[in-house]
Amino acid sequence: MIMAGGSGTRLWPMSREALPKQLIPFINGKSLLQIAAERLDGLVPPARRLICAAKKHEAAIAKSLPDFADDRFLGEPCGRDTVNAIGFSAAVLAKRDPDAVMAVFTADHIIEPVDQFQRIVTSGYDLAEKFPNALVTFGIAPNGPATSYGYLRLGAALAGDARIVEQFKEKPDAATAKTCFDAGPSRYLWNSGMFIWRAATYLDCLRRYLPESHAGLMRIADAWDTPRRDAVLAEVYPALKKISVDFAVMEPASRDPQVRVAAAPMPLKWLDVGSWPFYAETCARDADGNAVAAGRALLCGTKRSLVASSDPKHLVTTIGCEDLIVIHTPDATLVCRADSAEAIKELHKLVGEKFGGEYL
Repeated sequence: MIMAGGSGTRLWPMSREALPKQLIPFINGKSLLQIAAERLDGLVPPARRLICAAKKHEAAIAKSLPDFADDRFLGEPCGRDTVNAIGFSAAVLAKRDPDAVMAVFTADHIIEPVDQFQRIVTSGYDLAEKFPNALVTFGIAPNGPATSYGYLRLGAALAGDARIVEQFKEKPDAATAKTCFDAGPSRYLWNSGMFIWRAATYLDCLRRYLPESHAGLMRIADAWDTPRRDAVLAEVYPALKKISVDFAVMEPASRDPQVRVAAAPMPLKWLDVGSWPFYAETCARDADGNAVAAGRALLCGTKRSLVASSDPKHLVTTIGCEDLIVIHTPDATLVCRADSAEAIKELHKLVGEKFGGEYL
């Protein structure tokens, strides 16, 4: 299952309500969702792949990825964060196959090389088959003390390269993140946001950690292959508690003797395209370190800047700029320092408060 329900507010003004970041064709003409789907070619048969995303984006997804139409698309009537997107998918799968083993992939990552990714994911499937009570996650070697990722504290070996996770710490403070980073990748890995487990094992964790969500998702699953599907989904889903899988399941699971969280290292190029500075890493750079993505640009005396435009006829020019982000769309333009990129999420909120939904 590919989760594709994010809003992408830190990639505003190109990422919008109607076309969020995972659907924008801004990676060499492809969207992040298309790239995520292609990454599964040869790993998971097309008939056994699902996308869970906002119901309102169903038509756009079906247009770019027609293989995911109809019963292979799980449409959320509203966003209730990752614990419920995954629970929704797990409940539907377990209803159809009580022994289902499911993998959860993301729609906002660049992962290379693909053949090594597939080999590591295959080992994750093997772990989930061998250890039915395991929650398998994939760990990335940190390249800095980031506070925006979860950290996996590694314990004893489980099988192959996989290790037991002694503690799952989601989005730590700066001091804790530095301690984890300084300990090195043999002790701590970033959580990649990708998982493999038996659907029934995940649902049992939900039953014990988040019983109200579990009850609601079971109601949805019971109605899924009946004429009551849409009515039950519309009634139940918006009432589910909005919380991430990391806080709601992975943190308590790492302390739960009834399950074991396992980390399979993924020593690959892994890029979370969640903000403009990370997007810039997908672009070629000129001799001055500038990244120019889509559109026309003329950069004079400019260094280490990103320029992107969704209007192929619009010319963006700069003189004497350094470390800037310039994003142009037909109705909104963003200019900010690269080191202020994290504030775009707050800016997005302010735009909504001042102008309503016109520019969102």
